[in-house]
Amino acid sequence: MKLHVPEMSCGHCTSTIEKGVKAADPSATVSTELEGRTVEVETVLAEAAIIDAISQAGYEAKPVD
Repeated sequence: MKLHVPEMSCGHCTSTIEKGVKAADPSATVSTELEGRTVEVETVLAEAAIIDAISQAGYEAKPVD
């Protein structure tokens, strides 16, 4: 799944988001792209669970259409 995280602007942000996703699913693969402010996640969890994990890390995430 690909998510847009508008407030992700630096390496600290990407690290925090990755840790949040990995806390929800330790086997998830997380790829971040700062320029487009997107996060791609390969996981067995539902999109809503990943959005919630990113929210708990302090960032708003929305699905990319």
